[in-house]
Amino acid sequence: MLSSKQVTGALLAVTLLAAGPALAQSQGQPNSPYSRIGLGEYAGNLGGVRQLGMGGVGIAAPNTGNVNELNPALLTYTARTTWEAGFTGEVKTLRTATAFNRTGSGTLGYLALAVPLSRRWAAAIGLKPYSTVAYNSVVNGSVSGDATSLVQTQYSGTGGLSEAYIGSGLHVLRDLNIGGSASYLFGTVNQSIGTTILTSSPQVVVSEEQLRYSDFLFRASAHYRHKITKDLNVNLGGVYSFPINVHTTRTRTEDQRDQRGAVISAVTQLSNDVGSSYVPGQAQAGLSIDNSRNWSVSADGSYQRWSQFNSFSLLSPQALVDTWRVAAGGEFTPDPGSVDSYFKRVTYRVGLSTAQMPYAPKGDYLYDRAVHWGFALPLPTGTPLESTLISLGFVYGVRGNTDYVRGNLAGSNVRESYLRVQLAATLSNRWFIKRRLQ
Repeated sequence: MLSSKQVTGALLAVTLLAAGPALAQSQGQPNSPYSRIGLGEYAGNLGGVRQLGMGGVGIAAPNTGNVNELNPALLTYTARTTWEAGFTGEVKTLRTATAFNRTGSGTLGYLALAVPLSRRWAAAIGLKPYSTVAYNSVVNGSVSGDATSLVQTQYSGTGGLSEAYIGSGLHVLRDLNIGGSASYLFGTVNQSIGTTILTSSPQVVVSEEQLRYSDFLFRASAHYRHKITKDLNVNLGGVYSFPINVHTTRTRTEDQRDQRGAVISAVTQLSNDVGSSYVPGQAQAGLSIDNSRNWSVSADGSYQRWSQFNSFSLLSPQALVDTWRVAAGGEFTPDPGSVDSYFKRVTYRVGLSTAQMPYAPKGDYLYDRAVHWGFALPLPTGTPLESTLISLGFVYGVRGNTDYVRGNLAGSNVRESYLRVQLAATLSNRWFIKRRLQ
């Protein structure tokens, strides 16, 4: 039977899953002009804190200490009921050819609960961000036909989508595991464009759009593990996220405001429509080698045809390009069973990643390159039945550039330099133990 503490923990997980809208929207504090594109800054199904420290890899890397929802087939390696919560902080510096800005934020990153249902079957539920929208930028220009007047346009957006999922992995053959997950996508994105003609008493015409998303997303996955020598194993993994037409409700309004932002005319509702936003499928594959004890190295790749994306939004850019991502990384624990040195029981992680972004202004492709590192710190109170793990993941990256847009010497691209830190706590415990009287 479950203890009251275990029942309370399960109820807490369900309660926290109900707080989904805050997860995506609270991440929207840093200003990222690129999040105006598509559904926002796409999370990309890159896993949790363990994967973050290794370059965002893990499609083919089994693990018994953390919840691996990146590839549901790997849930079969869940040895104990495992609860994991991650918290994310980020500092971001934005530059153009002529401007500079720095922002920061901190928020709940993700939640996950994995349970072994039998020796060959395990399942997990969780909540994680799917995309984030957070931008605020101002563009100055001239009025057509009036060289003496200037027009100022302000673009802003907040919100994002969250993903509440249930996944399962099954060991079907000696070397083969299969898995899948069903996710409920939901969230709200608010965008606005404010246009001001700079005169002695300027007024701002603000067009606003609210998009409410909700639909189901499905993933299928597989993992193959084979012993190639006495001490080495090779792993292959794949995950496919099926394309989806996300149900979208769009509400558009317009009003006039003064310089201080106070509304000076009645808000006019322009439309209230229902449609869909098409999100293309994503293919991910990975290769991993490990010694079943204290080290592993991995390489992952992914591809997504964002050129097929079709949004129901009227205020965000529509033209995207296909994206890819490649990454490599690994982890090493000097001596997991050491009793004389704590630092020999610490797991050390490192990785590199590069990705093509879904935006190519005037045909100039932009890239996101990053270096990753992290640690897993076991608490000394662990026992064969329960343990607690504190993990840290770091990533420093640069995406975009400050080159002037081809054919538009008045404006440049945006380069974002970011440092992201993730702190996660992992608690595992043996449930469903049969007691025997002697």
